[in-house]
Amino acid sequence: MRAKEEKLIVTFPSTAAAMAMEKRAREAGTPGRLIPTPTLVTATCGLAWMAPTEAWEAVEYLLGENDLQYEALRVLLL
Repeated sequence: MRAKEEKLIVTFPSTAAAMAMEKRAREAGTPGRLIPTPTLVTATCGLAWMAPTEAWEAVEYLLGENDLQYEALRVLLL
C-alpha cells in the first residue's frame, strides 16, 4: 500500500469545464491530470483536476487567466 500524499484538487461545475482545464493545462505545461472526483468531495461534475500542492499558484493563475469555471480548490490527503 502506498503512502498517502497531499494533493491539490480542483472541482468543476461541468464536464466541459473540466475538459477546458485539461486543454489549457496541457498547452501551458501546468502539472496535473484529470481524475474521477474523489469520494471525499461533493461536486457537480464527476471529474476533478489533481496536481501536486506545489502547483497551487500555477493552477490558480491558469484558472484565472483563462477564465475557467471551477467550484473549489482544496488540498486532500490521497
